[in-house]
Amino acid sequence: MGSSGASVGAAVLSPPMISNLNGGYILSGVLAVLLAVHWYTSQNQIVSLREEVARRLQTADINNSEIKGIAKNVQEASKEIQAKVSVLEAKQTEAQGQQIALEQLYQDLSKSRDEWALAEIEQVLATASQQMQLAGNVQGALIALQNSDARLAKSEKAQFIAVRRAIAKDVEMLKALPQLDMTGLVLRLDSVIAQVDNIPLWSDEKPPVVATPPKAPLRVLPRVTKDKNAKSEVAADGRENTFAAQLQDRWQSFSTEMWGELKQLVRIRNVESPDALLLSPTQAYFAKENLKLRLLNARLALLSRNEGAFRSDMIAAQDLISKYFDVRTKQAQTAQALLKQIQSNNLSIEMPALTESLNSVRNFKVKP
Repeated sequence: MGSSGASVGAAVLSPPMISNLNGGYILSGVLAVLLAVHWYTSQNQIVSLREEVARRLQTADINNSEIKGIAKNVQEASKEIQAKVSVLEAKQTEAQGQQIALEQLYQDLSKSRDEWALAEIEQVLATASQQMQLAGNVQGALIALQNSDARLAKSEKAQFIAVRRAIAKDVEMLKALPQLDMTGLVLRLDSVIAQVDNIPLWSDEKPPVVATPPKAPLRVLPRVTKDKNAKSEVAADGRENTFAAQLQDRWQSFSTEMWGELKQLVRIRNVESPDALLLSPTQAYFAKENLKLRLLNARLALLSRNEGAFRSDMIAAQDLISKYFDVRTKQAQTAQALLKQIQSNNLSIEMPALTESLNSVRNFKVKP
C-alpha cells in the first residue's frame, strides 16, 4: 500500500511518468498474479501428481504383490500340472505298451485260433474221406464239407476264400455221384433178419387133420309079426337082406377109415434136400441162426461196400432158404423177393477222395 501511495504522489507530480509507472505496475501485478496462479496451479498439479503417483505406486505395489502371489500360484499350479502331465504321459506310455501287447496277443490268438480251426477241419475232412473210401459214406462226407464251409464262413476272412472254393468243388463232385439208398437197403435186410424166426421150415410141416366121415347108420331089422306061420318065409328073406346091408355098410366104413389113415401116412412132396425134412428141433434152430449170420455178414459187406462178399452172402442166404425153408409159404416168398431186390443194387461205385479240400487246407497251413 505504501508503494501505491508513492506512485500516486509521483503521478501527480508527473503525469507521463505516472502513466508509465502505472502501466508497468499493472503489468507487473498481472504477471505476478499470473505467476502466483501458475505457481499455485503448478503446486496443486504437482501435489495431485505426487498423490496420483503415490497412489499408483501403492496400487502397483499391491498389484505387484497380487501378481507375485498369482505368479506363485500359477507356478505352483504349473508344477502340479507338469507333474500330472508327467504321470499322464507315463500312463499313456504304459497304455500304449499294453495296447501293443494286447494287439500282438490278439493277433497271436487269432492266428492260433485259425490254425486250430484249420487243424480241426483237416482232421474232419480226412476222417470223412477215409469213411467214404472204406464204407462209401457219401452223405457223411457231404455233411463234413458243408460244416467246414459254414465254419470258415463265420470267420469272414478273405484268406479262406481259396479253401472254401476247394470245398465247394468237392461238394459238387460228391453231389454228382450216383445215389445209393444205403439206409433203405440196410433196413430191408434188417426186416428179413427179423422175420427169419417166423419163416416155416420143411421139417415144421405137420400133416393136416382129415375129418373122419360120419359112419353110416346101421340098418334096422324089421319087426317080426306075431303071425309066425303066415309070414315065416317073408321074415327069413328080410333078415338075410338086412344082414347083407349091414355087412356092406361096415365094410365101407372100415375101408374109408383105412384110406384116410393111409393118406395121412404117405405124402409126396418135391424137396431139394431130403435132410431138410428130418431136422431135429436143435438143427432147425441152428438152420435159422445160420441164415441170420449170413444176412448179418451181407449187411456188414453192404455197409463196407464189399460187393464180392455181399453177393456171396446173399446167394448163400437164398440157398439156405430154398434148402431148409418151406418156399410155398408167404413168409418165405416175401423174404426171397426182398433179398433178390436188395441183391439187384449195384455197389461198385468208385468213391473219390477229398483231395482238393485237403490239399487246400494243408497248403494254407504251410503259409507263414
